[in-house]
Amino acid sequence: MGITEFLVEHFTAWIEAGGYFGVAVLMTLESMVAPVPSEAVMPFAGFLIFEGKFTYTGVIFFSTLGSIIGSLISYYAGAWGGRPFVKRYGRYLLLDEHHLDTTERFFAKHGDKTIFICRFIPVVRHLISIPAGVGRMNLAKFCIYTVVGAGLWNAFLTYVGYRLKENWTVVRKYSEIVDIIVLAILVIIAAYFIIHLYRYRKQAKNSA
Repeated sequence: MGITEFLVEHFTAWIEAGGYFGVAVLMTLESMVAPVPSEAVMPFAGFLIFEGKFTYTGVIFFSTLGSIIGSLISYYAGAWGGRPFVKRYGRYLLLDEHHLDTTERFFAKHGDKTIFICRFIPVVRHLISIPAGVGRMNLAKFCIYTVVGAGLWNAFLTYVGYRLKENWTVVRKYSEIVDIIVLAILVIIAAYFIIHLYRYRKQAKNSA
């Protein structure tokens, strides 16, 4: 069994075990500051739709429900805690003030529509709800932009997963190439986390 098949088998098993509730929880974490990328969740939910274990409607509903719950938690974290919240707890989630600075500048430049746009941008989407909370953005508008943006993004990733599983025989035909690509991605992710962990430890040592 190649790397790709191993990951697919285990990820789909974990998501299937959690059911729709598990999808909602993972997407709640994804919409907060937790390092849970939607790209690592929704395509596998699409696999399960193809296998008849999930429905497309159920996946989109519960994933988007999780997205709005997580976004609201971050919104109120921004409204009540703001920058000190990220400064104090971000290190445990591999986030720092630099990420927040970038997100705040993006929000200040593009305004409320940023909440919609950032649903499609990695890293930024984990933090964008915090400056929205700090700025006390209109809550109804915040919820609408979040639901529409997250819903579209979740639907897209789910569809990609469905089509990928539908053409799995083609993927397996080029399994060696796919495995190399997946391995390269895993190495990059591991390097990212190691570098950030080193920086946080260094910062903590210097501030001690």
